[in-house]
Amino acid sequence: MIEIKVPTVGESISEVSLAKWLKKDGEWVERDEVLAEMESEKATFEINAEQAGVLHIIVKEGETLAIGDVVCKIDDKAAKPASAAPVEEVKKKDAPVAAEKSTSKQDVKASPVAAAIIADKKIDTKSIAASGSGGKILKQDVLEALTQPGRKSGTVLFSREERKEKMSQLRKTVSRRLVEAKNTTAMLTTFNEVDMSKIMEVRASFKDKFKEAHGVNLGFMSFFTKACAYALQEWPAVNAYLSNDEIIYHDYCDISIAVSAPKGLVVPVIRNAESLSMAEIEKRVIELATKARENKLSMEEMQGGTFTITNGGVFGSLMSTPIINIPQSAILGMHKIEERAVVINGQIVARPMMYLALSYDHRIIDGRESVGFLVRVKELLENPALMLFGKDPVKSLLEL
Repeated sequence: MIEIKVPTVGESISEVSLAKWLKKDGEWVERDEVLAEMESEKATFEINAEQAGVLHIIVKEGETLAIGDVVCKIDDKAAKPASAAPVEEVKKKDAPVAAEKSTSKQDVKASPVAAAIIADKKIDTKSIAASGSGGKILKQDVLEALTQPGRKSGTVLFSREERKEKMSQLRKTVSRRLVEAKNTTAMLTTFNEVDMSKIMEVRASFKDKFKEAHGVNLGFMSFFTKACAYALQEWPAVNAYLSNDEIIYHDYCDISIAVSAPKGLVVPVIRNAESLSMAEIEKRVIELATKARENKLSMEEMQGGTFTITNGGVFGSLMSTPIINIPQSAILGMHKIEERAVVINGQIVARPMMYLALSYDHRIIDGRESVGFLVRVKELLENPALMLFGKDPVKSLLEL
């Protein structure tokens, strides 16, 4: 009998929780097959079968475990049941079944009258609660959906039901760190706005050639990351943080990118962003965001970071005051691009504008530095050519 224990997942992590069993108790498992998903305060990871055998589950889903605790046992001496097919065969058999299920979901069952009303009124069938046998939509179901628009399908009117859900380790950590940031830093937020016209023109002109040359799309994040890397080197206090009574300055820019993952907010790091090209930044952003969505970020990819960028604009946020990602001293908030009336050379014109918010720790960063940093980011974004040299090309040529 082999014991499967909680592995060491990081120096600062002492406990994890069992998020989900992927195999059942008493089921035959193959060697290296994934058994369960574990969740630490920083990431999700998997545990695998060390040998083939019959699985004996010890810990239930949701339980908290210490490093080294036994999660399950595998009886490697047990005979393999005849019904246990090889993993490859199981996958092949499951594939068409999954395809059939997904196809059947697309087929909407409705009575002839109900189907006629749905087609005539162009009703989204997802908004209709089916009451017929086998999930069939009846005429009355469609009429109820029409008379009670906006109500979620299947909801009970005047419901007073509640439900409890245990906080995940990741959510607990995010909560603790946010409160710690509010309570231990002298946090202030300064705002500015940037005209995104030039960047949008560059993207429109070169997006196809950029993708053809580099295999990735030209997004906004590379422009912001590049601009911040320049500004951080000019305003080193924004790229520093406090450690006891010392200020630690960084000659490199490890920029954290806040990403919304299925199980909560994670902040993977782009190392040495100041040394990367636009294409390299885009590739790294895509790689980290994909890993975040699939819960495959490693501990190393989320540790460190000297400055953070968060983009609430993807969710439609027009303005916010982001909270510092401690122990860092500053975080830049991007927001929704919205066409607004602005005055340029005495004329009122419509321009795609974005509000920027810089939250910073006033213990280490003064107003002059925070405002200077944000103004520099604005200048670089409104004149992308400056990012080639970090300053005006003509001034660079004249060594001014």
